Amino acid sequence: MLEALKAWLFTESKKERLKKEARELVVIIVIAFLIRTVIFGLYQVPTGSMETTMLVGERFFADKFTIMFSPPKNSEIITFNDPTYDYSSNSVVFLWQKYVWGPANWTKRVIGIPGDTVEGKIEDDKPVVYVNGKKLDEPYLNKYPLVPVSAYTWRSYDPKRPYYDQPFYNMDAFDVRRAQRYIKQVGMRTIKHPGTKIDAPGADTFKVVLGPDQYWVMGDNRLGSSDSRTWGILDGNLIHGKIKVCIFSVDSSESWWILDLLKHPIGFWSKVRWRRCLKVVS
Repeated sequence: MLEALKAWLFTESKKERLKKEARELVVIIVIAFLIRTVIFGLYQVPTGSMETTMLVGERFFADKFTIMFSPPKNSEIITFNDPTYDYSSNSVVFLWQKYVWGPANWTKRVIGIPGDTVEGKIEDDKPVVYVNGKKLDEPYLNKYPLVPVSAYTWRSYDPKRPYYDQPFYNMDAFDVRRAQRYIKQVGMRTIKHPGTKIDAPGADTFKVVLGPDQYWVMGDNRLGSSDSRTWGILDGNLIHGKIKVCIFSVDSSESWWILDLLKHPIGFWSKVRWRRCLKVVS
């Protein structure tokens, strides 16, 4: 009888501990979710659309708190949910897609805010942007040409330096030449120079008047960015943060940089762009 009582007490005690630990885990998950949802976010750059302000492989800190009280302003860099995603009309499912799981996060620069008239023109064979009748001065635009490093991937490079000694990405001359041969065969230019028109016909000429909670956004790398020129006006409801600081910069397309470190424990450190780490974004 005594043994049975001890066994019962032990079982109940174990059950209570498990319940307590489960409750604590739930609380931790909820707190973490709230912090990531309404206070700050960490984002990795998967494409070169914001070169050279932001490079592929960089991790950024985003302010997700103040944007709830201070809407995005012109020239700020924001992060938002993929505007081309097929969102659900169900409000509950939409919230799940927006905050939990669903569309990818995109990052662009704000060019026009609600009430603005944004116009793209070609002047002297170069694309320019006007906002409310005033031509924009855009010092943040990518000043470097783009070369293909594969059939579908382009990267910024400094033509004054050899491919093996580039300031942004490690490049292989053989890969570049092979990609350029393919690009030439399909009738495309093998080098994209800054200040020239985008390949999509008519994409650089547009005129929009933004309504309430509507934004016009574009990438700093105009020749390699899918932005409002191709998919249109951005709904402010999809915006969830302002990019602030580059936390870490490494020349790698791995989703988890630790995997690249495990694969290349020695060579990995030569990929780290130390000068860009902890850099304030503007």
